[in-house]
Amino acid sequence: MDESYDRETSGGYVTNRAARLFIRALDRRLLNGSAGQMPVFLALADGGAYTQTELARIAAVEQPTMANTLGRMERDGLIARTPDPADRRSSLVSLNKLGRKRAGEAMAAALDVNEAAFATLDAGERAMFFDLLHRVIAALEADGRREAVPPRPDSA
Repeated sequence: MDESYDRETSGGYVTNRAARLFIRALDRRLLNGSAGQMPVFLALADGGAYTQTELARIAAVEQPTMANTLGRMERDGLIARTPDPADRRSSLVSLNKLGRKRAGEAMAAALDVNEAAFATLDAGERAMFFDLLHRVIAALEADGRREAVPPRPDSA
């Protein structure tokens, strides 16, 4: 068996390529915003309010990335920040009226991109795709948890 690297059979490469194509397609459909705001729109779609730290965890991005995204969204008048009653040092972020409108537009654009991406798959193939991808995600999350736990020193 050939052990050489082939990007077309690399799960990481192919998944990353698909993700980039999804983002480009979404950016083309968004008139007022960018695909980079989607994790915030998704996290706040239920009308809730979260701290920046919570949003970064929910979106699975680093704190600086979330800080930059929220800064741009605040500049564009899409979010509101209110003091966190549980911790006066932080604030809660929520979507304001314009933010909720833009989130709705972004969700519609995302549905359109998904339909275009999966147009050649029947319902069973779509279900299989998502089942397999969720299993890959679970395996990688489990691997990440193992790596995060430092090895225990020998007790001998």
